[in-house]
Amino acid sequence: MFILKNNLKITHFVLLMSFLNFLFFHLPFFTFVFNNLEYKSWSGITIIISLIILMLVLNSLVFYLIFFLSRYVGKFLLVLFFIVNSIAVYFVNTYSIILDETMIGNVLNTKFEESSSFFSIKLIVYLVFFGVLPSIYIVKVKIINVTWKKFLSTTSLTLLFILMLVFANASNWLWIDKNSKTLGGLAMPWSYSVNLSLFYTHQFKKNQKEILLPNATIKDNQKSVVVLVIGESARSQNFSLYGYKKNTNPLLSKIPNVFHFAANSCATYTTAGVKGILEHSDSDDLYEVLPNYLYRNNVEVVWRTTNWGEPPIHIKNYQNREVLVPICKGEECDYDGLLLTGLKEQILASKKNKILIVLHTSLSHGPTYSKKYPPKFETFKPVCNSVELGNCSHTELINAYDNTIVYTDYILSKVIDDLKQLKGYNSAMIFVSDHGESLGEKNLYMHGLPLSIAPKEQYEIPFIVWVSDGSKQLKANKTVTQNHVFHSVLNFLNIQSPIYDEKMNIFKK
Repeated sequence: MFILKNNLKITHFVLLMSFLNFLFFHLPFFTFVFNNLEYKSWSGITIIISLIILMLVLNSLVFYLIFFLSRYVGKFLLVLFFIVNSIAVYFVNTYSIILDETMIGNVLNTKFEESSSFFSIKLIVYLVFFGVLPSIYIVKVKIINVTWKKFLSTTSLTLLFILMLVFANASNWLWIDKNSKTLGGLAMPWSYSVNLSLFYTHQFKKNQKEILLPNATIKDNQKSVVVLVIGESARSQNFSLYGYKKNTNPLLSKIPNVFHFAANSCATYTTAGVKGILEHSDSDDLYEVLPNYLYRNNVEVVWRTTNWGEPPIHIKNYQNREVLVPICKGEECDYDGLLLTGLKEQILASKKNKILIVLHTSLSHGPTYSKKYPPKFETFKPVCNSVELGNCSHTELINAYDNTIVYTDYILSKVIDDLKQLKGYNSAMIFVSDHGESLGEKNLYMHGLPLSIAPKEQYEIPFIVWVSDGSKQLKANKTVTQNHVFHSVLNFLNIQSPIYDEKMNIFKK
């Protein structure tokens, strides 16, 4: 067989590479296909056989074109594909993710300290057996090229065959189109290579100069402060305030003037979720976000973060870990308690009457949930300590996640304690998460699935509000959106703006 040869004709080589690519990296693709059609029906069998043939032939054709033009470029790209494929399919198999454009954005906005938490022996095994070993063969094999005449005839016949196969499946186009986003996110290497180019194309458009909103007017001199706490991967169903059977909100449940609303996130990944919280309406355009808008209109704005993925923030007081750690003391400096360092003092030091503080947390981001809180907050035991969440029992995984919610409860209660001590201020705390989190339900983990197919665990989020005595009362809303934050903050600070929408405000006049 030509598989064992060190000298291969280019046609045999690309067929072999296409077959190995299919064999190593497409179990998730065809698992999805089998789970989403009647595979015992004639049409189901036709789709499966056609997809197998189409994948093998299309990949062979692409590899053929590249290698005919340049064997060196071809080998470089193929080695890169196998290496990246091995890593990608590990994450797909381990966390049930789909490598669509939104997930690519999630990956690119992940910093080293977060990405390093995904390291495991299983990942190394995938990398070595599915990436490194095939790459060694690719580098060593000698490829025998063909003439231009042979190349053109082979290419033409292959294209003709592909067209015939596509049109023979005309009756199945509707199913393929319906599931195209997921299928495209599981086809290696095109899931990440195509979606990477789409991400940067759309990112270029989004990173154009932000669209300024109409000027706003501060209507009074009453000292008012809003602390907006942006949660990370918090899902409402694990908050006892929302009826969860375990007491994950022992502190907030005892504090007067705490209210909660049902809410859905506008996306299942951080960059879009945070943008949704900060913008005045759900839009693909880059409008001026809340911190920038208020800062430009003479409001004191402070952004504190242990996270990333926010839209461009144009304010003076942007404080990340590097700024906060030197002034922090105690064990909580390694956790999100860092964000509370000198918070009350910073508010009191402001010379302005209207203040917005944003605390962008990383509280419940996986897979290392058990490392997101100080040991004293390990209320529920035993906990999952593995980055391979499928290796943990469901109880261990839920316990570790629930402990992050207990710590969230503590953080929010401390914010409220600080605000209560501000005499002469109207104060409010708003907590809303960027998105939810899957914890093994339907064999899904973490977040990032396209919103159209994401389970409720990834988009049903907490929206919790506290107000100081004598400041504001809340409307009897049952459900709200992330966009309610923008207009509610304007209302609480008594800032008049042409883009203010009373229907998107949670406070009574």
